[in-house]
Amino acid sequence: MKQQYAVIVLFVLIIASSLTSLGSYHSTSQLVNEDMSRALALTLKEQQGDVINQDTIRTFNSHLQIAALRGKATLAVDTRGQNFKAYAHCSKATIISLSNQRPAIILWILTGFWALFIWHRRQQANTIHQLPIALAYSNTIGGLSYSEEDKRFYAADGNQVQLTPMQHQLMEMFFQSPSHSLTKAEICNALWPKKPDASDTLYTLIRRLKPVVERYSSLRIESDRSKAYTLKVK
Repeated sequence: MKQQYAVIVLFVLIIASSLTSLGSYHSTSQLVNEDMSRALALTLKEQQGDVINQDTIRTFNSHLQIAALRGKATLAVDTRGQNFKAYAHCSKATIISLSNQRPAIILWILTGFWALFIWHRRQQANTIHQLPIALAYSNTIGGLSYSEEDKRFYAADGNQVQLTPMQHQLMEMFFQSPSHSLTKAEICNALWPKKPDASDTLYTLIRRLKPVVERYSSLRIESDRSKAYTLKVK
């Protein structure tokens, strides 16, 4: 499965888990409020006075149909107006404990496993991406490595060294040479076989390649009176 599809599935699971949890909470909250309102109405109907006392609370609890609410639902009186007003309420924690959160919990567990799966796949992909390069280095000189797997050069930090096609071909020749040394004739014949005199072109190539090599490694290109060039560690 592609990474973007896996992430989409993760977001769908998160949304589904949240909606399931909230849906169960709201439906339970509605049932609780209806039960408390009904119990309160019956209690006030039987109430002899405008005072909430222990008998009132016991009567209220006896009228509650949701047994788990008994002892958790509370009564309050609004004393701001002239008329007696009583209210019944319970905490959000009580509503959550009464709601059926099992489907939401299952979905959250699946979401956690799916997130773990995505993380594992990403770690695995990164490892797979890095291992062939690390294992396929056919040669390493002065912190500069050549990968036979993808025909690229890499610095010590693992980043690819950007080279022009001619620079890349010349560096390959240096790495393939046992002494890492090439004569002017060897380079010119390999890179410009149809050019009678490629001295100036070779000089320009070497001049532009030197700072790149020195930037990404501890190597330098030394010249033997422009007759031969050697790749050496500084």
